[in-house]
Amino acid sequence: MTVMTLLYADPEVAAVLDAATTVDAMRDALLAAYDGRLVAPPRAAAPLAGGRMVLTAGHLVGEWYGFRSYDTFGHPRAEQLVVLHDAGTGAVRAVAVGEELGSRRTGGLGAVAVDALARPDAATLAVIGSGRQAWTQVWATAAVRPLREVVVHSRSAARRDAFAARVRAELGVPARAVADPGAAVAGRDIVVLATTSPTPVLRAADLRPGTHVNAVGFKQSDRSEFGTDLLDVAEVLVTDSPAQAADYRPAMLAATTPYAGRLRDLGGVLAGAVPGRTTADQISLFCSTGLAGTEVFLLDRLTKVAAATR
Repeated sequence: MTVMTLLYADPEVAAVLDAATTVDAMRDALLAAYDGRLVAPPRAAAPLAGGRMVLTAGHLVGEWYGFRSYDTFGHPRAEQLVVLHDAGTGAVRAVAVGEELGSRRTGGLGAVAVDALARPDAATLAVIGSGRQAWTQVWATAAVRPLREVVVHSRSAARRDAFAARVRAELGVPARAVADPGAAVAGRDIVVLATTSPTPVLRAADLRPGTHVNAVGFKQSDRSEFGTDLLDVAEVLVTDSPAQAADYRPAMLAATTPYAGRLRDLGGVLAGAVPGRTTADQISLFCSTGLAGTEVFLLDRLTKVAAATR
């Protein structure tokens, strides 16, 4: 029997995967990983001349397996590849090419963290960064909290102004750009760090008690968009994959002494097996690693939603 393989590019992914669907899929993926149904080993990399090929893989036991591949050469037209196989036959069920699926996956994971860890009344958000990852964090968070205001800072005045305008136009949320990162985060309920900076862009002293922080960018001992001052004040320290956090080379800051013993599994928080926020004034920090297999999980969900709407 011939099996038809579905091919999705960025426009098709964007048309099918809204924020609520993406967040629900990532919540399900984290719970599946925590209870062992989603097998998701840390990423593997093949060093090549001038860059690396990186592979992440996952297996939802009894249903599907698949992988994502991308490179670090820095080519302007580089694209990620996500492949979904049927677990029973091995046939390729779907392929996604581009950046949209991976970006929405990361945004969805961040929104699950916000929903699980931020205060229930959190309604103001600051985002440091104005790229694709910054956008999907705000896009997905708007699906789990009724945002009252978004404040954005990035190095480029033009980019941060454009980002704020996009938030107003596409999400219907009041948004403004500011020139100072400290002013952006001061008094906010939720803070998103989504930069390519190898040095800290945030001072923990600028955060008020009760703030939740999502860290999406660099977070290793040799390069990190935040410093140990944030880890010191974060009473709730969480990641989406403790195994991947421990596998970083150089080490992920939150997985080093004295922080590693406090690092919790977001899937465990969702399952009620691990405590999350327990008081309103705690600062919580989600260190996103991009749980392996979640792109494939989201591609599987995409195929189901697309089939249901045909």
